[in-house]
Amino acid sequence: MRFVVVTGMSGGGKSTALKMLEDVGFYCVDNLPSSLIEKFVELISMPNGEITKVALGLDVRADQSFKETTRILKSLKAKGYQFEILFMEASEQVLIKRYKETRRVHPLAVDGRVEDGVRKEQEVLKTIRKMADYVLDSSTLLTRELKAELDRIFVRNEEYNSLMITIMSFGFKHGIPADADLVFDVRFLPNPFYIDELKHKTGNDKEVQDFVMSFQDSDIFLEKLADMIHFLVPNYVKEGKYRLVIAIGCTGGKHRSVTLANELYKRMKDQGEYGIKLYHRDMAQSSLQDLQR
Repeated sequence: MRFVVVTGMSGGGKSTALKMLEDVGFYCVDNLPSSLIEKFVELISMPNGEITKVALGLDVRADQSFKETTRILKSLKAKGYQFEILFMEASEQVLIKRYKETRRVHPLAVDGRVEDGVRKEQEVLKTIRKMADYVLDSSTLLTRELKAELDRIFVRNEEYNSLMITIMSFGFKHGIPADADLVFDVRFLPNPFYIDELKHKTGNDKEVQDFVMSFQDSDIFLEKLADMIHFLVPNYVKEGKYRLVIAIGCTGGKHRSVTLANELYKRMKDQGEYGIKLYHRDMAQSSLQDLQR
């Protein structure tokens, strides 16, 4: 039997992950009180049982201190019960934004301040996060990308990539991404915006790509950047980092940054033990502004 404990930050995607696991054949139980966990595990672990895949959702709603829940899970491990822990999280800014958009009350926000509830929960869940077999950051994951990652781990049983890298293009005039770990400025390259036939195209168009990559500095920049990232990634993994956002910016986030983000993604894809995704934050926004001028 495969038994997965799904836990993590409120608003981090735990409920969504449980629904996705249910869709692929897991028997799912959510928010079980800590006092019933051990009995539940004993029952589902009985020999010759019909259930072969179980996902148990646990969070601070059932045990706000979470100390008892953590103690029980450690005790079950010591008794020889086999289970995996999936921890769902998101950046602090994203969690706060999600709560404010849905107008829900955070379970640990006693005085109503979401920020305080999020920070308290991070501290409460610190121990179980360290125990987790899989940590998934949903900050920039689309629903289909989360499903693909869960399918890869729990359906196809492929090796888990502990580090998820997001390569993001952006425009400085729209602000530096708040969740960026590494920020690179490519405004030193000639701007296709000032060429009439390229102005309304983007870095996803071949004409813009050919123009940006026709300069030797573009190749040199990419080589040096890729070399540095390949050096950094194993060290980030060793230090337990689960999420890395590499932001490449130009003025509007439409031409140069998009082209170089695409090129970096091509060079890094399938090159290491990490998951990787590409995200163009401001490309559509810049294109819309061009149409409105």
